[in-house]
Amino acid sequence: MNVLVTGGAGFIGSNLVDRLIEGNHNVTVIDNESADAHEQFYWNENANNYKMDICDPNTSDLYQGVEVVFHLAAEARIQPCLENPLKAVQANTVGTATVLEHARRAGVRRVIYSSTSSAYGLANNPPLFEDMPNDCLNPYSVTKTSGEELCKMYTKLYGMETIILRYFNVYGNRQPLRGQYAPVIGLFMRQSENGEPMTIVGDGTQMRDFTNVSDVVDANMIIASKHNISPELCGEIYNVGTGTNYSINEVAGFIGGPIQHITERPGEAYISLASNKKIRDAFGWKPRVSLPEWIDKNLCINLAKVDTNN
Repeated sequence: MNVLVTGGAGFIGSNLVDRLIEGNHNVTVIDNESADAHEQFYWNENANNYKMDICDPNTSDLYQGVEVVFHLAAEARIQPCLENPLKAVQANTVGTATVLEHARRAGVRRVIYSSTSSAYGLANNPPLFEDMPNDCLNPYSVTKTSGEELCKMYTKLYGMETIILRYFNVYGNRQPLRGQYAPVIGLFMRQSENGEPMTIVGDGTQMRDFTNVSDVVDANMIIASKHNISPELCGEIYNVGTGTNYSINEVAGFIGGPIQHITERPGEAYISLASNKKIRDAFGWKPRVSLPEWIDKNLCINLAKVDTNN
C-alpha cells in the first residue's frame, strides 16, 4: 500500500512506520518535531520523510496516490494543553480538519484517527464502552474529541472510510522520557535508572489501563489491511486497551525503589479501564503484551546494560 503517517517520527508513529516498512509498504511521514517530551525523534530512512506541520497547505500534494492515512500527529499530553489551549486547538482540531480535507481531495480511501480514552472523563463508570457520553475535562480531550466528530462527519457527508481509535495509556518502546509530564511508566523508569525517587501524583491509588505500543500498532495494521470494511463499521469509535488496569502504586512496585508523592493535577480521570469487545468483534484485534512482564523484561535488559558498561 501507499500510506501516509502524520506524527510518524514520534513515539507511536515511529513504531508504526517501522512496522509498515517491514511489511514493504510505501510510507510517507509528516512530522514537525514539536513534541517536547522526546529525547529524540525517530525518522526511518526508508520512508519518504517531510519535516512539516500538518496544517501547512503545502502538504496537500503528499496525499496524492495514498490509500490509507494514519493520523497520529497531535499536541498529545494533558498538562501542556492546559497551559496552552490555543496550541491544542490548532494541532488537534484544525490539524485534523486539514488532514481530512487533504485526504478527501486526494481521494484517499481510509483515514485511521488516533484518539484518546481521556474523552470518557469522570462521568462514566468503568469498564468504559464506546457508546458512553463524552466527559471532557481539559483542552486535550476537548480537541481530540472534536477530531473524532470531524471524522464521523467526513464519513457521513463525504463517504470517506474513517476509523477512530481511542488509546488507553500507551507505553513501551521509544516512550517519552523527558520532563515532569512524561507518561508515567517512562518517567518512573527514567527516575529509577537515575537513582531518583519515583514521583507519584496524589496518593497513587488511581487506576490506569496500560496498553503496549506494539498492541496499538497491531490495531492500526489490522484495520489498514482490511480491504473491504462494512460501511456500518466506519465513522465509529473503537477502544484500544487491555481490559486490565493497575494502580500507580502497583506500577511503582513493579519497578521497585523509593517513591515521592506530589500534588494532584486538575483535569485527569481517576480510573481508566477499557472494554475492548467492539474492536475484537469488528476486527479481531486483541492485546498481547502484559505490563508486569514487559517491565520485568526491560528492567533485566537495563541491568544487563549496566553490567556490560561496568
